[in-house]
Amino acid sequence: MHKFLLIVKELENLIDNHTFKEGDKLPSIRVLANQYKVNKSTVIRALNDLERRHIVYSVDKSGYYVVKSTMIPNYEEEGAIDFATSSPDSRIFPYLDFQHCVNKAIDTYKQDLFIYGTPQGLPSLLNIMQKQLANYQVFTKVHNLFVVSGIQQALSILTALPFPNGKRKILIEQPGYHLFIEHLMTYHVPVIGIKRTSRGIDLGELEEIFKTEDIKFFYTMPRFHNPLGCSYSTEEKKKIVALAHKYDVYIVEDDYLADLEHDTKADPIYAYDDKSRVIYLKSYSKVIFPGLRIGIAVIPDILLSVFTQYKRIQDIDSSMLSQGALEIYLKSSMFDRHKQKIKSFYDQRSQLLHAALEQQFIQNGDLFTFDATVKFSLHTYIKLNDTIPANEVIRRLKRKSIWIEPIDKHYLPSFPKDNLLKLNVSLARMDGIEHGVGVLINEIRQTAAAGHSKFP
Repeated sequence: MHKFLLIVKELENLIDNHTFKEGDKLPSIRVLANQYKVNKSTVIRALNDLERRHIVYSVDKSGYYVVKSTMIPNYEEEGAIDFATSSPDSRIFPYLDFQHCVNKAIDTYKQDLFIYGTPQGLPSLLNIMQKQLANYQVFTKVHNLFVVSGIQQALSILTALPFPNGKRKILIEQPGYHLFIEHLMTYHVPVIGIKRTSRGIDLGELEEIFKTEDIKFFYTMPRFHNPLGCSYSTEEKKKIVALAHKYDVYIVEDDYLADLEHDTKADPIYAYDDKSRVIYLKSYSKVIFPGLRIGIAVIPDILLSVFTQYKRIQDIDSSMLSQGALEIYLKSSMFDRHKQKIKSFYDQRSQLLHAALEQQFIQNGDLFTFDATVKFSLHTYIKLNDTIPANEVIRRLKRKSIWIEPIDKHYLPSFPKDNLLKLNVSLARMDGIEHGVGVLINEIRQTAAAGHSKFP
């Protein structure tokens, strides 16, 4: 890594972790040059990069200071700890980099961005995405790629269109992605659930469902499952693909957090298919920002024509301006730099949460269990002793300004719910995670001592 990039990264981390707080003065150029054993011009280059992105500002003859943010969420101002929100932290959105890309896109494409495009997407962006997807072991042709307005749009289209197997029901993991569950319920789509835990799913049960039920496709989050945080093993992925081929079922793979993966050998389910059964979906919401509303769908040849038709009817095309800006962002060094930054940002929080849960489990293992394998995910959970009602714990925590969201919406209404508390670290303050977990466990113990029954 270049010296100036190392300085940029370390100063950003110190600011993110509140070592340098808003309004604080940074060490002088001379001090930083001595600290990093570089010349002053390298330090100035790093500080100019931070200033260009409005992270620091300079005062003539005084030095550099941390910018005061106007985007601090209210829960931080109130001292609350948010384990509920799964949205990305707005403080690390690449505002200025992406603003540059938008301006560059307008200059580059001019009027092309302000007319209707094609249902498939901006051709130059598709070429970039094809090359990028190869980094995730998703090897596909450009004609199989579709830009979609977020993963939700792709799921909506796939749910509505007829599949070659002529089947009607959707199979989803339980718990699972709550917005897709809401979509299925709203449109009265026939749906079946299969239980997923930290140990995965029962492959015998999966085979029985594939064999006996009218399953159109199986929707799954193999990597960093929401809300559990766990991932399938390579062997599980291979067996799921084999069962899909054996029983004429399609797989819809939601790989929304692929950019946060640490294991270079962890390939998606798509990598074990022959490109005929697995529909691969990837989002840019978590790694860039949700308002971008751009995702990518890899569609098998046999579904290309009908997917094109349904997408054209639904929205003609996705935002051409967003697509043009994303293309410039992806092919520049900005995306890779931001990806490393956001991975480091979330890793620190994930590891703090894991360590805090591990320590509490040693002392309070009679109250809860947790998945010790989940160390680098935005999502995780704890499973309460069956005599302790999760909703009562959540109610008590709210009085202590610790926010946890009920797990209920992640289940189909008719599916048996586990006694879980889901925990997200996207917006949890670094300096509040350990304290928040301590209060959480104390409230669990207080609830247990009060003799609450899980069932009224």
